[in-house]
This record gives sequence, structure tokens and C-alpha cells, in this order.
Amino acid sequence: MESIFHEKQEGSLCAQHCLNNLLQGEYFSPVELSSIAHQLDEEERMRMAEGGVTSEDYRTFLQQPSGNMDDSGFFSIQVISNALKVWGLELILFNSPEYQRLRVDPINERSFICNYKEHWFTVRKLGKQWFNLNSLLTGPELISDTYLALFLAQLQQEGYSIFVVKGDLPDCEADQLLQMIRVQQMHRPKLIGEELAQLKEQRVQKTDLEQVLEANDGSGMLDEDEEDLQRALALSRQEIDMEDEEADLRRAIQLSMQGSSRNTSQDIPQTSSTPLTSEELRKRREAYFEKQQQRDPPGQPSHPCEKPTTSSGALSGDPGDPMSEEDMLQAAVTMSLETVRNNFITEGKK
Repeated sequence: MESIFHEKQEGSLCAQHCLNNLLQGEYFSPVELSSIAHQLDEEERMRMAEGGVTSEDYRTFLQQPSGNMDDSGFFSIQVISNALKVWGLELILFNSPEYQRLRVDPINERSFICNYKEHWFTVRKLGKQWFNLNSLLTGPELISDTYLALFLAQLQQEGYSIFVVKGDLPDCEADQLLQMIRVQQMHRPKLIGEELAQLKEQRVQKTDLEQVLEANDGSGMLDEDEEDLQRALALSRQEIDMEDEEADLRRAIQLSMQGSSRNTSQDIPQTSSTPLTSEELRKRREAYFEKQQQRDPPGQPSHPCEKPTTSSGALSGDPGDPMSEEDMLQAAVTMSLETVRNNFITEGKK
């Protein structure tokens, strides 16, 4: 329906829109309609003057505003009727007794002009279909043939005055095109006020949605910041744990060194990095001597294979001589230091 000419409402120029939508083109402007209205006012003034310019009726007429137009852009039925006479068109009141006696089916007419409370609009047949060309609508509204009579009857019940346009309308592109094709309308046009209200509501909803999205984005950023903080804390804890392990290792070495200065000993090398206190070394030394006495009674030499050894071969001497306490202490300290050093190397590789 793009080929259909449809002027939308501007101000109170509904009479202009009504005429142009009827004729399907920009045939009239407010200036031209104002000129017709002034001409009608002058004709009425001249008729009133025939009764005498000094008469009370004449003075009252001069004091009254024009009945054919006002400052808002309204034009009377007389202005519309005179504008159509230029094109050889005539208006007949649809619900007048004279027209009703003709019993003409509305579907056989070509166009109607409707008025209610200073609002004018056109209903016209283009091609083989009827259209409501109300300037308050966002676009032409298709009216089926079966609905046309009901539509006009509804307007009459609402108080509209309906006029039948008689005469040959000027040719237009839309009428020629719609003689060959029929159109279908999937969505009815809305009133301009309803469309504006809907657009305003959509803008409000869009603004609310944007605010919600912005709020969600902000919380998302907070979540990301919180995740970054958690990762930083985890890395910090790992670094602290590594530092603690290194500190424990240093303390183990220090305690082992302290153990040698305090003449502490142990019976076997340790396989863990846990340092031995002086008391533990003393207890293990006593346990070692008790075990040696049980295995080697007094007066019998110990078997060479039963001598404690180290992985580094730190012990040496006559296999027939028993190991002195000083030698065992030195061996225990050496094995402890070597175990700590190996553990330290292993942790470093990890």
C-alpha cells in the first residue's frame, strides 16, 4: 500500500488532510483553504449587510469570529464543499432522508467524507477495495466490502456526520494499480497517539533493560574481580607454603648441626625431612646399644656385616674392633646431614 497517498495529522489541519487523501495528492494547502474561508466570510458579510449595516444583526455578525476557520487550522464543511467544487465534486449527506430514499448500496459509491467534533477524514475506494484514510492513523486501513456498511453504521451511532462524494475523482496511481491487484493487510494500523504511547513505553522498557544489563555487567565485573582476588590469594598461600617448607628445611639443617655439637646420635638414617631433637637422638642411641648387647654378648666380637654403614661409605676401620660411641655419633650426624641434603635437592627439583 505504499502507492496510496496518506497525509498524517499535523496540528488541526484535518480538513486539509481529508481533502488531499480523498484526491490522492497535495492538492490543497492551509493558505488555499484559508483563502476559500475568507471568501465565504466576505459573502456572508455582504448578505448580512443587505439588511442594513446599522442593524443589530449586522453589528453582532461583525463581532463574532469566523465560522469557516479558526487559528487552530479547522475549516468548516462549507470550505470543504467549495474546495471540491473546483474539481466538479459535490457532497450529499449520507443519512439524509433524500439520500436514504435512493437506497444506494454504499459499496457502489466511490468515497465518503466523515466528520465528528471538528475532525474530518476520508473513506475511499481505490481499485476494487475500500480504505479508511483517517489522518489520525499511522497508515491506510483496509476495509472489506462486507464490513463497509457496518463501519458506516457504527460511525453514525458514534455521532459522525457522513457525506457521500459525488462526481468523478481525479485519476491517481494508487487507483490504477489496485485495479489490477488486490492487497492484503496483516496488521491493522494504529492511531498515532497509540503508536507514540507504545514507542514511549518501548523506550522506557529499553532504558530499564539497559539499566538491568549495566547492573548485571557491573556485578559480573565484581565477580571477575573477586575471582582474580581468590586466585591471587591462592598464589600467595602457595608462595607462603613454599617459604614455610624452605624455612622448615633450614631449621632441620640447623637442628642437625646443633645435634652434632651436643653429642647426639641416631642408629639409622632418616628417610623424612623431619628433624630429630637431642632427646630423640639420645633415646635412639640407647636403643642401639641395647640391641647391640643382645646380638653380641660380652667378650664376642661383632660380625663385620652388622656394622652400621652409610650410603657414602663414611665408616671405615678394623672389622674386628667394636665401634666406639664417638664413631657412632659421627656416623649418625653424617647420615642425618646427608638425608636432609638429599631431601632439599629433591624438593628443589619439584
